[in-house]
Amino acid sequence: MNVSILREVLADAVIDTAKLIPFLFLTYLLMEWLEEKTGEKTVSIIRKNGRWGPVIGAALGVVPQCGFSAAAASLYSGGLITVGTLLAIFLSTSDEMLPIMISEAVSPMTIGKILLAKILLGLLFGIGIDTLNKLRHRWKKDKEKHIHDLCEQDHCHCEEGNVFLSALRHTIQIVIFIFIFTFVIGLLIELVGENAIGTFLTSRPVTGVLLSALIGLIPNCGASVTITELYLRGILSSGQMIAGLLVGAGVGLMVLFRTNRRLVENLKITGILYLSGVLGGWIIELTGIVF
Repeated sequence: MNVSILREVLADAVIDTAKLIPFLFLTYLLMEWLEEKTGEKTVSIIRKNGRWGPVIGAALGVVPQCGFSAAAASLYSGGLITVGTLLAIFLSTSDEMLPIMISEAVSPMTIGKILLAKILLGLLFGIGIDTLNKLRHRWKKDKEKHIHDLCEQDHCHCEEGNVFLSALRHTIQIVIFIFIFTFVIGLLIELVGENAIGTFLTSRPVTGVLLSALIGLIPNCGASVTITELYLRGILSSGQMIAGLLVGAGVGLMVLFRTNRRLVENLKITGILYLSGVLGGWIIELTGIVF
């Protein structure tokens, strides 16, 4: 590749990433403050509302709180919430999508539509799974777990009592992901061409949804960063974006496999999560919904 093109892509990646830093930091600062004030109350509400769990989980899970999906995984492992509630929270949780879209100055109406779609689909699949799974399995926890302990174990960097430091660390983490992603995508576009990439995905809506959902399963914030950025660049369609973001539960899956000793059950939940994301993406594709 021409050195001048490499330098140009690198410079663009640095500039594009630098522009996002203040917006990302302010967004995460607000999110950390909200978690500090409301995090435990949110978990308590879901914990106390058995059959309404999927409804409450889908509604409250849409706000990306650090460790919320991790807390849900722990509560499920202790038999305190249903599998439908767990899936509703996983499916509605937005992970890094919300702060990135805010920092990119995406229309509030567009963001609202995407969040509403995630809530409704999370609710639909959560209630559906609980309906099919009438025989609920409950068991005692081996030991008490705490949301902040899980968050710390899985490198979420939630510093209890210091929202400024938590926001700063989270911002740095995401900025690194965004910079790497922007640089790699920039090179890819230069080599292949944005039109060629877009044509490949949009001409294969079924395959595109399957691949996007597969990326979303990666238990890392980089997955939602990648999917959101691809959508904002016009490379992913609305259905492909929704499929990836639906299954993007942050560290929730990682914590589930760590806290729940039933490996086969965890694999089934992962499969159902993936299938739900794919079906949700196809629903958006087939109905022609555009955000």
